[in-house]
Amino acid sequence: MARGLWQRVEQRDPFPSPDPEPEDSGCDVCTALLAQRTECYRLRDLSGVVDCNVEIRQHPHGRDDR
Repeated sequence: MARGLWQRVEQRDPFPSPDPEPEDSGCDVCTALLAQRTECYRLRDLSGVVDCNVEIRQHPHGRDDR
């Protein structure tokens, strides 16, 4: 059977997920990232906001899952 021009494409949620909160509120790295994210919002640097959010989500907090 020949494939047509149509493909199935994964649908993404149209609403972005909220900004992540750090797992450890006493973490110096996460505290600095939150301050940096706030400054990026103030400057309307949305790329910087996304970068901070990625770093907060991926910060290991002692996990050894890299």
